[in-house]
Amino acid sequence: MRGSAMSPADPAMSDAVARLQEWASAFEAALGTGHPDRVAALFAADCYWRDLIAFTWTIRTLEGQEAIRQMVADRAAIVRASHWRVTGAADVAGGIDGWLDFETALARGRAHVRLRQGRCWTLLTAARALKGHEEAEGPTRERGAPRPGQADRRSWLDRRAEEAASIGRTVQPYVLIVGGGQGGLALGARLKRLKVPALIVDTHPLPGDNWRSRYRSLCLHDPVWYDHLPYLPFPAHWPVFTPKDKLADWLEMYARVMELDCWNSTTCRSAAYDAQGGLWTVQVDRDGEPVTLQPRHLVLATGMAGLPQLPSIPGMDGFKGEQHHSSRHEGGAAYAGKRVVVIGSNNSAHDICADLVEHGADVTMLQRSSTLVVKTDTMLRLGWGALYSEEAVAAGIDTDTADLLAASMPYRLMPDVQRPIWARIAEEDAAFYDRLRAAGFLLDFGEDESGMGLKYLRRGSGYYIDVGASELIINGAIKLRSDSGIKAIVPDGVLLEDGSLLAADVIVYATGFGSMTGWAEKLISREVADAVGPCWGLGSGTARDPGPWVGELRNMWTPTAQDGLWFHGGNLAQSRHYSRYLALQLKARFEQLPVTPYRP
Repeated sequence: MRGSAMSPADPAMSDAVARLQEWASAFEAALGTGHPDRVAALFAADCYWRDLIAFTWTIRTLEGQEAIRQMVADRAAIVRASHWRVTGAADVAGGIDGWLDFETALARGRAHVRLRQGRCWTLLTAARALKGHEEAEGPTRERGAPRPGQADRRSWLDRRAEEAASIGRTVQPYVLIVGGGQGGLALGARLKRLKVPALIVDTHPLPGDNWRSRYRSLCLHDPVWYDHLPYLPFPAHWPVFTPKDKLADWLEMYARVMELDCWNSTTCRSAAYDAQGGLWTVQVDRDGEPVTLQPRHLVLATGMAGLPQLPSIPGMDGFKGEQHHSSRHEGGAAYAGKRVVVIGSNNSAHDICADLVEHGADVTMLQRSSTLVVKTDTMLRLGWGALYSEEAVAAGIDTDTADLLAASMPYRLMPDVQRPIWARIAEEDAAFYDRLRAAGFLLDFGEDESGMGLKYLRRGSGYYIDVGASELIINGAIKLRSDSGIKAIVPDGVLLEDGSLLAADVIVYATGFGSMTGWAEKLISREVADAVGPCWGLGSGTARDPGPWVGELRNMWTPTAQDGLWFHGGNLAQSRHYSRYLALQLKARFEQLPVTPYRP
């Protein structure tokens, strides 16, 4: 939500900045007194304070004055926030929006505030660095070459080889990251820069193979401006939608250039926590060699989803042809002339169907529930464009600023913010949607018309960003059945409840994934998984996101009910942004700083 742009010399701009600083100074003074009522009085009756570990040492949104009052009463004296000052210009659109820098006893932070009638409507506070433990960069970067007379004259190559050989052998990692995709690598890079010993283990032979092993036609559905990794953004010539093998090569390069300690071809077999010693014992198989690791912290960075989810349909065991989950689908080249039924209608289902058609298969999509569809160009313009686009870059919105602006909008408010956008999308592309409906496709724009972003946050499924498959459905190249449920899998295909048979040589189950806690159950125990509870979802009470309301993505990037266990996942943007806060939490513990998560 950006307001009108004005010149810094404009009198109205100067007044807005002055009023923002006036509020910030009053906020600092109220925090300093330790009187929570004075702090709460600076907020509107309908107010939100989202904190990214600066005050709460977790990720939490406080809703309403009473929640803010309680947190301030508990934390103000410990946090000792000070030096609140406006940075840059302010936006003015029915209020004043702007940026602040601040400090706490342990960290330096950045804040975003929206004032309405002089009081705070939304506040974001985000820790950006730990005092005395900042990353070495710019003027503090490492020298590289040895100084004259320096005792240690080893080359960089020798030092790097010794470091890689020792981790997990003679030196135990402080953090073990299970999963070497974009999430694990992003977190590993941040921990490396913070000098926290970390080891990444992944089953694939090379970094990036989690993308290489997927179907050949796959491209990212999010645009390049949204997908940068920490420290090394994609170059200016990079395509808008990255082909999966191009991304795989980038990730392999990233792991090497960022000097990450990765054990590939390594399977994590089990993990057990010793509460008395504060250590995990993790059994891994490294290319056939059993190895025992003992980290202090275990991060499951296996994506936003858990294990592949296969439906339980009568007769599956009796099918005569080939059947597999979409995660095992390598491409359509082997299925020319085959009759293929794809069960599901999300991103993967559409991509696989289009790929199969391209390779000469006879394809039927079996849609079991309504799906949100949005055209790529429309999403670029109306969805991502304000923050993640060439226009946003030209307007001075860098990736870090875009991430913070996106984070500054509390999840409770997002449906009201998103509905007008999706109403406009539905109106502008009405002819496209009418053609899809005429083909029998079941459409929705979210349970409450709030669009794709909320579907993603609530359930991580139920949508398709159209890169061409919708037209194939419209023109009949991809056959569609959405008018009858599945009764059974029979030897020759899929029997529907209306009695019709979809003859099939191949069935692909594009039926999604379970919760990330499925990995915790598999590696640790059912008891730990149950104690932690679900990962992902906001508690919105909508389909696949049962309440109660949490207001943050459950168990993501924050301490869990199991000491030393963390979850890290999401898309590339989330992996980039939230890896910062997870890394800072781990660094604080590595340095034995006095951090305790706020739990009301």
